[in-house]
Amino acid sequence: MTASHVDVPGGRLFVIDEGGDGPPVVLLHAGVADLRAWDAMVALLAAAGYRVIRFDTRGYGSSTTEDVEFSPRADLIAVLDALGIGRAALVGNSRGGMIALDTAIEYPERVVAVVGVASGLGGFEVEPTADEIQILEAYERVDAEPVDPEALTDFETGVWLDGPGQPADRVHWTLREMFKMMARPLNEPGRVRGREVRLDPPANDRLAGLGCPVLALAGTLDFSDVVHTARRLETGAPNARAVVWDDVAHMVGMEQPDRLADTVVTFLRPLDRWS
Repeated sequence: MTASHVDVPGGRLFVIDEGGDGPPVVLLHAGVADLRAWDAMVALLAAAGYRVIRFDTRGYGSSTTEDVEFSPRADLIAVLDALGIGRAALVGNSRGGMIALDTAIEYPERVVAVVGVASGLGGFEVEPTADEIQILEAYERVDAEPVDPEALTDFETGVWLDGPGQPADRVHWTLREMFKMMARPLNEPGRVRGREVRLDPPANDRLAGLGCPVLALAGTLDFSDVVHTARRLETGAPNARAVVWDDVAHMVGMEQPDRLADTVVTFLRPLDRWS
């Protein structure tokens, strides 16, 4: 394992590179976590012959940023450039999936394939259910100023790890503690994350140009929009496929790392080697 830092305009990214000289796969974390969310999957992907790269995006984990405008797509490309990687497969969870899809659209020559895990899709919105509206309204209340970091972290653990409306004992307590360890620092008042410049036009309006293979994976224990997003990708992008699991919520790589790693490897195996 090699840990390093990559300097980007107004920020510094913490990067971990492991798995040797196989085809590179970049893991992009969710917006409520950091690169540690992928811990259980790294050895599995490396054992399958892949070079596994992950990094904390700006303002997350051990990465820092000034209060500047930035492109998360350009940050990802900067990481690839710093590591001497021409092309990579991208596996992104939630916000990380959105970054992966946006990068594949903006820099198609650098992306071999995308696996979106409970992924967002810029410009695509779905009306929440009545039960979800109540949960989202409660989310807004607990996230209102002044923020109580502990209360907000507990709420987010229930929503994103357990799943909206799911029992608190659905996942093992060790995963809950790990999630809270990642999420709580993000809820501290005054944390600087920079000002993200969104892809314009958004990805939803440009899916016809998303030519690389795409696997969109969603769980039915998550908010309903993630399944709709996976189906939207399947119908809108020329080489996309949706997979829906009935027993997972949002943090799939934490819940079922073996199953997800096997799914990623099966998806990538038919592709020609890349570097």
